[in-house]
Amino acid sequence: MGEIIYGQILEQILADNYGEGDKLPSEAELSLAFEVSRPVIREALMRLQADGLVQARRGIGTFVSHRPSSRLPELVSANELSGYLRTFEPRIVLEAEAARLAAGRRTNTQLKLMRDTIEALRAAILAGNLGTEEDIAFHETIAEATGNDYFPSLLNDLRRPVVSTMAIGLELARERSPARRLRVVEEHGKVYDAVVAQDGECAAAYMRHHLYQARAAVTDVHHLERETFNTPDSLLDDAEGSVHHPGEKLTRTGRP
Repeated sequence: MGEIIYGQILEQILADNYGEGDKLPSEAELSLAFEVSRPVIREALMRLQADGLVQARRGIGTFVSHRPSSRLPELVSANELSGYLRTFEPRIVLEAEAARLAAGRRTNTQLKLMRDTIEALRAAILAGNLGTEEDIAFHETIAEATGNDYFPSLLNDLRRPVVSTMAIGLELARERSPARRLRVVEEHGKVYDAVVAQDGECAAAYMRHHLYQARAAVTDVHHLERETFNTPDSLLDDAEGSVHHPGEKLTRTGRP
């Protein structure tokens, strides 16, 4: 029942009945409107918050934090979206650790494969294609570079919803300029550079940031129009900077 209410609230947000920053009705009001119990409403709101769509402010109420593209219903139902977005939680844990381990264990052959997948994704985007297979190939290569078969196996278990979610994000970005869409290539490049530099903590931080950005690409219609790539200091500690092209060695200061 919570998934149904999740979908109905999301549909109202997509219909622009509630815009970014707008306050949603209270749990009691939503309970009456949807004719369900307050625990069901609470479950739906908690899932919307976990997906980055709303924000609860203690003692004040729940507010819309991001509004997805109006094209989203063309690509996925509201109920399916909830399931797809939930895959990001295990992915962030799994793939950040995979990137950290890959930085210390990768082989030269695996580095070449990573670079090849990045360039293949760049070419796919510039050609106007989605690049879904090229995108997942990079993540699979990182998992394989851990030297632990459980990482690619676990990622493979999530492959269907992961690929579906990637396709949604890349499709929503298709209407933007190639320069905007190439941000995902830049994010892959930052993870790659940290792996080349054998900086495990930096590689993990960049991977986490990349996955948060991937989720935002689905949930936030303005995602690609916001400020240019800039990883928060809180994620990288002193590993700041910008590395735009894979192959330039990254240091803890972010300077090649």
